[in-house]
Amino acid sequence: MPAEEATLNPHTPPLPETVRKDGLSLAKVRSAYERWAPVYDEVFGACFKPGQRRAVEVLASAPRERILEVGVGTGLALPLWHRQAEVTGIDISERMLQRAGRLCRRRGLAHVRLRLLDAQATDYPDNHFDKIAAMYVVSVVPSAPALLAEMRRICKPGGRIVIVNHFAHAHPLVGRFERLFANHAALLGFHPAMSAATVTAAPGLRILRTERVNWGGYWTLLEAENLK
Repeated sequence: MPAEEATLNPHTPPLPETVRKDGLSLAKVRSAYERWAPVYDEVFGACFKPGQRRAVEVLASAPRERILEVGVGTGLALPLWHRQAEVTGIDISERMLQRAGRLCRRRGLAHVRLRLLDAQATDYPDNHFDKIAAMYVVSVVPSAPALLAEMRRICKPGGRIVIVNHFAHAHPLVGRFERLFANHAALLGFHPAMSAATVTAAPGLRILRTERVNWGGYWTLLEAENLK
């Protein structure tokens, strides 16, 4: 499907709202990233690019593989995937996807399909994708366990899932500031103090790799095998 048509597709029926204790709901996340969309690349692009490049490198996409990028946003990583892979990018923000669609047209990324979709409950069949990347999204969704379970469901047995995310910092002072900001998660659109155990202790995932990425190693890349 041409990238310019992708954001026009209807998304799946809305789910009952999951609201975390910090007030972060799907509607609030969508609203936050609709606001961020016009300036997202300028504000976060240079900072997030190294982690995106490393995630794509670790997954090593190949011809005819089905790749899913969860929380694709404005599509900053889309040009990095193998041109002969079948790449799908999903996001809940239509304005972010509109920017991703324009990037796909500019760069001639005919192998990319974009969809407006909630990653916590997609309409893909079981075992559909060979590999999944979730970059800067685990602490964004209202329910990280629901996201992880859904990625496992739609990823093939033995398939690999790479997550890039910021997790709670071990330094007491930094961690304290993160916990203070966590009270404003609904406004920020993400949770700044999520524990890495949310992923590393999740059922059905075997962690293969842990790396620090981006400026100062403040973010973490986790590569996991889908155990089914």
